[in-house]
Amino acid sequence: MPGQVRDAGRTRRALLDAAARSVLAHGPGVSLEVVAREAGVSKGGLLHHFRTKDELLTALTDDLFEQFDRAVRDRLDPDDTEPGRLLRAYVRATFDELERGGGHDAVEQTTVMATLSSFPELTRRSQERYRRWNETLAEDGVDPQRILVVMRACDGVSIAPLFEGPLGAAELATTRDLLLRLTRGSGPLVDGP
Repeated sequence: MPGQVRDAGRTRRALLDAAARSVLAHGPGVSLEVVAREAGVSKGGLLHHFRTKDELLTALTDDLFEQFDRAVRDRLDPDDTEPGRLLRAYVRATFDELERGGGHDAVEQTTVMATLSSFPELTRRSQERYRRWNETLAEDGVDPQRILVVMRACDGVSIAPLFEGPLGAAELATTRDLLLRLTRGSGPLVDGP
C-alpha cells in the first residue's frame, strides 16, 4: 500500500504467530503459502524473513522457548534471595500461563512444540534448551531431586489440559502452591538414589 511504513519486526512477529496457528491447524507439513496467507503477507514477504520452511520452524521453536525464558525472568522476585529463587520463577511462569485465559495459550504452545518434535533438528534444539534449564536450575541451590520433581510436574500440568480439559482455578492454585513449597526445602525429597 502506498504510504504504508513497513515494520520488519512486526512482520516477523506476525509470521511467527501465523506459523504457530498454521502448525496447529494443518500439522507440521503446513505450506509456506498457508503461513503467508495466515499472516496477511505474500509468500515473497515470508521468504524475505525466512528463506525456507525449516528456517521458519526453527525460528518458531526458538521463539516459543524465548517467550518462556522471558516469562521466567519476569517472575523473578527481587526480594527473594533464598535458594530455589529461579525454580520458583519457573513455577510461577508455568502457572501464570495456565491461569491466563483458561490455559488456552499454554495448551496451544505445548501442542505446537509436540507437533514440531517430528523434525529432528527441532527436537535437538528442544532437548538442548531443557539441558540448559537443568544446568541453570542446578546452580540455583536446590537439591536435584526437588528440581526433577518440580520441573516434571510443571511439564505435566502444562499438557494436562490436552487430556483432561481446562484445569480449575482451585486445582491450579493448589498445585502451584505445593510446587512452590517444594522449591523451599534444603535437602532431597527421599533418602538414597
